[in-house]
Amino acid sequence: MKAKIQMAFMFAVIVLSASVNAADWPHWRGPNLDGISTETDWNPQALNDLNIVWEAEIGIGFSSVSVADGRAYVMGNINRDTDVLYCFDAVSGDELWRFEYAEPLNPKYYEGGPGSTPTVHEGKVYTLSKTGQVHCVNAQTGELIWNRNLPHKETTWGFASSGLILEDKVIFNVGASGVALNKNDGRIVWDSDKSESGYATPVPFTHNGKTLLAIFGKETLMAVDPTDGKQMWSYPWKTQHDVNAADPIIVGDEIFITSGYNRGATLLKIASPPTRLWENKNIRSQMSGPVLIDGYLYGIDQNQLACVEWKTGKQLWAERKAGNGSLTAAGDKLIVASEGGRLMIVQATPDGFQELSGADILSARCWAPPALSGGHIYFRNSRGKLVCVDVRR
Repeated sequence: MKAKIQMAFMFAVIVLSASVNAADWPHWRGPNLDGISTETDWNPQALNDLNIVWEAEIGIGFSSVSVADGRAYVMGNINRDTDVLYCFDAVSGDELWRFEYAEPLNPKYYEGGPGSTPTVHEGKVYTLSKTGQVHCVNAQTGELIWNRNLPHKETTWGFASSGLILEDKVIFNVGASGVALNKNDGRIVWDSDKSESGYATPVPFTHNGKTLLAIFGKETLMAVDPTDGKQMWSYPWKTQHDVNAADPIIVGDEIFITSGYNRGATLLKIASPPTRLWENKNIRSQMSGPVLIDGYLYGIDQNQLACVEWKTGKQLWAERKAGNGSLTAAGDKLIVASEGGRLMIVQATPDGFQELSGADILSARCWAPPALSGGHIYFRNSRGKLVCVDVRR
């Protein structure tokens, strides 16, 4: 096993209560929960001279990759009846261990398989299955620490929330307004009505000195007290097929939400209840949430990549190369995965679409956002092909 990535600096964030390596991408939406990597030592031009250092077959699914302490974690479904959590050496691709449990593939107008991304925290990995099975395993060995089946009404497409670690709790978007488990033993700390949930992962924010959770429900955006699960306020947001899946973005006293199926987006001023600053159809993100860089949102607008001004909602440009794909970012560079398998590095600028490098890498449906860690991009498709691309300088 490779030596642990050396820590470049200590990074503290309220939701983690523990330091992480500067190059790590330890959970959904990265170290800051905003889809933006803190990594700087990589080459945005690298995809013009493509170097795939390893590949793996991981089973059907849409789990993205989490990277921590030199290890990459990802999920897939094999044999139509078994979910697998894989742990790979992040640089060599050697499979270090796998953890399996019974879970139906459950395709419904798409390939099926896990939609949640593993959460790595303090030597443990937390996962959620489509039917509500939660597992906590040892990050080094893959041995089961605890598991729990959440008795909630299943959603149309299966649960997709990743686990949010907050103090001694791991919180999932399951039930009407979430559920919190003790991260050490799986005991339920608080629960909500056992009705259908949304698909986005809970996002923490601070308002008037108090930490709250933004939870995107089936038909509403909610602010929830993470200590007891009490709902502080809600804002109606009904979407065709009840797909509220893109994580909210919160800056100061403003909160942005977006959904697909031609629903659109809105920017709200946080209050009880919130008030609308703008609403339009200039960005309609069905699954992969946008990123916010220097006052501009970059995200998927149904079948194209778009740039939208945060304050006004004005769309400044759009480019169809991405289709209904996904993206993350590092600094002022977008890491864009097209639905058809093209990986692109794009300059984040309101002046227009500027592709810096790109390569056609995968086929089949690609909805899982790419992850950058340690000078490598991890990218997978729905059929279970995972590639690791070297983008070091």
